[in-house]
Amino acid sequence: MIGALALAFGLAVAAPAIAVTGTPLSVCVRPALPGQTAAALFAEPTGFDCATPQTRFGGGDFWILSQRLPTIDDDDATVRIGSTWVNRVTLFVLYADGSIRRTGFTSRTAGRLLGLGAVIVQPLPRHDATPVRLLWHVEGAANLRGLILGPAIASYDQRNTTEILLAALYGGFGGMAIALIVYNLALWGALRQAFQPAYCLLVLCLLAYALTSSGALGQMLPGLDNNDRQRLNALFLAGSAAAALLFARTFFERDVFVGWLRPASTIVMATLLFAGLVWAAFAPWHFHMLDTLLASAYLTLLGLIPVVLYRAWRARSNFLWLFALAWSVPIAVAALRVANAFELLAWSIWLDNSTILSMALESMLSSLAIAYRIRLLSVERDTAREQEIAARLLADTEPLTGLLNRRAFLARAIGRPGDQMLLIADVDHFKRVNEKIGHDGGDEVLRVVARALRNAVPPNALVARIGGEEFAILLDATNAIAPDAVLDRLRSQRMPFDIVVTASIGACTGPLLHEKDWKLLYNCADRALFAAKAAGRDRAREAPPVSIAA
Repeated sequence: MIGALALAFGLAVAAPAIAVTGTPLSVCVRPALPGQTAAALFAEPTGFDCATPQTRFGGGDFWILSQRLPTIDDDDATVRIGSTWVNRVTLFVLYADGSIRRTGFTSRTAGRLLGLGAVIVQPLPRHDATPVRLLWHVEGAANLRGLILGPAIASYDQRNTTEILLAALYGGFGGMAIALIVYNLALWGALRQAFQPAYCLLVLCLLAYALTSSGALGQMLPGLDNNDRQRLNALFLAGSAAAALLFARTFFERDVFVGWLRPASTIVMATLLFAGLVWAAFAPWHFHMLDTLLASAYLTLLGLIPVVLYRAWRARSNFLWLFALAWSVPIAVAALRVANAFELLAWSIWLDNSTILSMALESMLSSLAIAYRIRLLSVERDTAREQEIAARLLADTEPLTGLLNRRAFLARAIGRPGDQMLLIADVDHFKRVNEKIGHDGGDEVLRVVARALRNAVPPNALVARIGGEEFAILLDATNAIAPDAVLDRLRSQRMPFDIVVTASIGACTGPLLHEKDWKLLYNCADRALFAAKAAGRDRAREAPPVSIAA
């Protein structure tokens, strides 16, 4: 989270720095006509329009003339322009001695000039005289955001400083994105919450978007057509928007997306992906129509967001405030970019890089939101586990005495290794006890007997009430106790109304690995109990051990 905060702060500082790197140039535009030459246009720079926004000219071929250049002392000076959809750009440089030099690139060769921030960096041709003016010949321009974006003259040192800064920042964003993916996938393996893979998909799309929009992909693959890079960029941005909506749908409680909102969100996600695919597949065919289609898809997303937030507020969502805090900046940036697409807002390099900036901030805050969501899940699971344990204890416990019931006793007894000692205790003449002090008093007698039996044996012994006034004790034969010691403990207990209550005990030792062993061992102890009662009650008898052969 600290890394995300540092990254967001760094991008906030770096984005304006990119926009002012070097000396900005103002330019004028005129449509290209057959037979025009750079020399003639430098000599007679008439017919250039310096007032009309570039996007008003539409697509096609154009000449763009710069203002007169400031004095340039650096022999390694460069010209920086924003990357746009063009087929070819030729840069003509007029020098003080009247010489004209040219350089240029096509969409296929732009990769070797592509800097981070998706900026084309063209070194000025070396010449003995000072450059005084620039003239670009742009061919096959889509002109969706402009023809020559943010032109500036920058020194070699300025260019390198900007590249190093952006490399660190984009690298930081990439490292943070990978860390978030690994972190959430690891947690998903334990928690299995649907919002975790959805968030990983979102971050993966953003990582791909950052790779294409930053120009890093063009630097990694210099042979990649710059227009194809922009196709991928549009596709990954649409995928990021769709993944963001999917994340919202899985992050909020189910009540938020009940009814028509769930299919509506599915339609918006499909629309975003379809518009991005169509733009990437068919550009530059009817370019402005495709761009309007894509911008309209984002507009539907922006229209759905207030409904989601309202639904979350109505449902009293625990996560509304965190989601609104994390996504307020990306939503605002998306609105600005849609406004730019509809030519309601001018292009700027800051706006072009604002998505990465906003998503770095979103990643930081969403990490906080996910951590809070996971904390609530852990609290819910701990509560559910405690309730499950309590329910299991209630299911295993005989409610009057608090001892194990017969089912739980057998479940824990059968399968114990080694010889086991079983004691069956039965309260003598319990019917008379009930007749003398009533059933409530009889119940209290059973509770006193149960407490005495529990206190008379080791902690690892099993003690259960298996019948009306019949109790069972099971313990390892190597840790056996004398049945008479248990009787002594019972005799020492003060009974309700100070009545005298006695019990008889039958004991037997043998294996207890299987259910048939239980039947044998119980019958053996029961015969011993019968013998104790026949001998006058208030005494214990121990039968010979049950052999394995039996």
